[in-house]
Amino acid sequence: MSKVALGLSLAGIRGDGRSLADVARRAEQAGYDSVWAGEAWSADAFTPLAFVAAITTRLRLGTAIAQMPARTPAATAMTALTLQQLSQGRLILGLGASGPQVVEGWHGVPYHPPVRMTREYLAILRQALAGTEKVSFDGTIYQVPYTGAGATGQGRALRTQLPGAPSTPILIAALGPKNVAMAVAEADGLLPYLWSPRHWKNAWGDALAAAGEGFQVAPTVLACLGDDLDACRDQVRPRIALHIGGMGSKTKNFYAALVARYGYVEEANRIQDLFLAGDRKAACAAVPDELVDDLALVGPLPRIADQLAAWREGPLTTVIVEPTDHATMMEPIASLW
Repeated sequence: MSKVALGLSLAGIRGDGRSLADVARRAEQAGYDSVWAGEAWSADAFTPLAFVAAITTRLRLGTAIAQMPARTPAATAMTALTLQQLSQGRLILGLGASGPQVVEGWHGVPYHPPVRMTREYLAILRQALAGTEKVSFDGTIYQVPYTGAGATGQGRALRTQLPGAPSTPILIAALGPKNVAMAVAEADGLLPYLWSPRHWKNAWGDALAAAGEGFQVAPTVLACLGDDLDACRDQVRPRIALHIGGMGSKTKNFYAALVARYGYVEEANRIQDLFLAGDRKAACAAVPDELVDDLALVGPLPRIADQLAAWREGPLTTVIVEPTDHATMMEPIASLW
């Protein structure tokens, strides 16, 4: 799998500096190309990467994802420029719009249409990261300097005092067709979730066909290594059921819609109905083996090696593995690269 880089998700390592340091050092030794941290409404994405930057020399540092509504474009630029300086340019900036439940329920700001919001956010962010000119933008969502309601009238355009980092890769987490098309047009790459190496063309093919050379596609894939295949499947079913069933409403769930585009229409509806009715155990049980095998790497190491053959054939540039147990699975999975 030489053309596809190997990334490692740090999901599940929370608030324990020793564990994070151990995983980071082992990942670098085992040959991982990158490590990735995300955020929802607990730990942030950047602090763990700054910690990892201090104890490693080669690993690239990715956010998968940092939430755009959580920070102004300028705040994201400040954080990215600082981390680029401290890590000697190892940051990969993965961004996402999140969803209304988190944006309005946790951050307390309006949830804007993601396509327009992302396009404006990137325009400001790229100006700020370049560091060559004062940042100025007049959009429908963002205005810099701000002159709208409540403004003092004293705001002025500013330029960062840090060294610019215009080549910082910016990847966008997108699932819907319009948002994916926007990411292909405006960003340096895509961060998919619940990627199917067999059915990706049904959901992503038209948009990705327009991607230019060098466009990055870096999905996160759940992985469980073990001799008992059924037990491994059961380890990842809850995460799949959560996204299909609970990450959104019955009428607006990007993950359920994605899986339906893969061809699992009845399965997605059943998982969602059970989850939203409060029967999470039944929702997990409703995730069929075929869907688990399509979206995750599960079972004994030789079987996972066989599964990876399908991942080689697509447009992927990095596979971000999210193991259910970092302690026992990191090195064996890395041995397959």
